Amino acid sequence: MLKRQYIPIVVTAALLAFMFAAGSFRYTGFFSLQVLLNLLIDNAFLLIVAVGMTFVIVSGGIDLSVGSVIALTTMISASLVQQQGWPPAVVIPLVLVLGAAFGWLMGAIIHYFKIQPFIVTLAGMFLARGLCYVISINTITIDHPFYTSMAQTKIKLPGGFFISISVVIALVVVAAAIYLAHYTRFGRNTYALGGSESSALLMGLPVARTKILVYTFSGLCSALAGVVFTFYMLSGYGLHAVGLELDAIAAVVIGGTLLTGGVGYILGTFFGVLIQGVIQTIISFEGTLSSWWTKIVIGLLLLLFIVLQRLLSARRQMQKA
Repeated sequence: MLKRQYIPIVVTAALLAFMFAAGSFRYTGFFSLQVLLNLLIDNAFLLIVAVGMTFVIVSGGIDLSVGSVIALTTMISASLVQQQGWPPAVVIPLVLVLGAAFGWLMGAIIHYFKIQPFIVTLAGMFLARGLCYVISINTITIDHPFYTSMAQTKIKLPGGFFISISVVIALVVVAAAIYLAHYTRFGRNTYALGGSESSALLMGLPVARTKILVYTFSGLCSALAGVVFTFYMLSGYGLHAVGLELDAIAAVVIGGTLLTGGVGYILGTFFGVLIQGVIQTIISFEGTLSSWWTKIVIGLLLLLFIVLQRLLSARRQMQKA
């Protein structure tokens, strides 16, 4: 028998397979490994952000600042590399540290001042987005050889297929996150924190350290996604990644992570990101539909998965009673 907590992730995987099969039957050229690989190429930065968001939501929190941190990362990178002449070997570690520090600060405020994560990360979202315009109100184009090389390099696979360096980075992050979530003390503490913070305290778990580390990890993932996004766009701009935090939350929830915390899967988030990519690809193949249909379909799926989560939670509570 399938355990109840695995039902959402199984539904997500089945939905991904169904949507890809439907696209393959309807559109010529859709059934191809390269089409699947293109989903990863185009959504590598979203996958990295969604991994960090999974840890946050599993812990019982939320992070609305991720899109703004991506934009700020692109602006800092573009400004330092393009206008100040700093080498990428210095800039990239710098923005990663800044992203982690930004997440650490929000986590500390959330825990020690007992403020709702929604409010703190909303403030972080406005702060990071505003700092982008302090740097520049215009787009800063990057033509540094390292960035252009990273953007144009294709890693050849057997059969003539290829992926980008960004995909490799995203897959490494996913593998590392799976290990962190299921094979480390930090991962176990994160799940315990999301299940019940008061119970975690009674068990003597390091609640403060875990909560702060979760937001630090999310900030690090956001900054890394910003680096990948810079490779993808070759520019820094204050309006980059607007609304991406909502796409990340949608991917996490569609992937089977409970919004109330305590239950979630990195692999499910991976499938959730791919589902968003399949929807975008189908609309692109259709050619007659507006890109806004992507948001409509994702919204419907999100509603369905929230209802599914609610039904499973209600059934679990009835059995306990």
